[in-house]
Amino acid sequence: MISRRNCLEAAAVGAGMLWLPPVAQAGAQLEEPLADSVRSALSSAIANSAPPIPEFRDMEGRLAYLRWLGAMSGRLRKRKAEWQDRKEFLQTVWYESRRAGLDTGLVLGLIQVESNFRKFALSPVGARGYMQVMPFWTRVIGDGDAAKLFHMQTNLRFGCVILRHYIDRERGDLFMALGRYNGSRGKPQYPNAVLGASKGWDFHEPPPAERTPDPGKPADKAPSGPN
Repeated sequence: MISRRNCLEAAAVGAGMLWLPPVAQAGAQLEEPLADSVRSALSSAIANSAPPIPEFRDMEGRLAYLRWLGAMSGRLRKRKAEWQDRKEFLQTVWYESRRAGLDTGLVLGLIQVESNFRKFALSPVGARGYMQVMPFWTRVIGDGDAAKLFHMQTNLRFGCVILRHYIDRERGDLFMALGRYNGSRGKPQYPNAVLGASKGWDFHEPPPAERTPDPGKPADKAPSGPN
């Protein structure tokens, strides 16, 4: 059987195109009217482009982050072979999810379902990047440059802010918010898929006696860690 992806790739070659981003199979957000106050709040939430460098109140907080980073790095290695790529990606997901008040494991589960951790994923309806953000969002709350959605931090910032917006709109109902994010509000397939995937990114602190002296060090290379 010829898949939709194979058809698209064949059409691209026939048209003389040398490169086509991997096709994502997930759905996408639907454009809806926003009150001016909501639009302003969302615009402010995505405006700060400072590097996602985690900050900690004390050494234990920093060590807890490094333990999380080491654990997640091991789980992500098959999808991102280079340590530096994993570190930058995980650090940004950690920063942006917490900035938006989201569970980091939930965001990783959503990314897994939406793009399978592909930076240049492109859906049939035009959703882009890790979190499959629709281009209309850059016009509604950004500068209108949809190409920026293939930039890692920009994509994760938009995705986390949009998901937070949907959770607020659904008054904390995560099931309905996830459906809204996917453009399939009220249907169980997508929320169930994200919640199921997020279980693979759960992290529980080991007891103090079982903690390693160098918690952020993966098997291949030690991280420098955030300042």
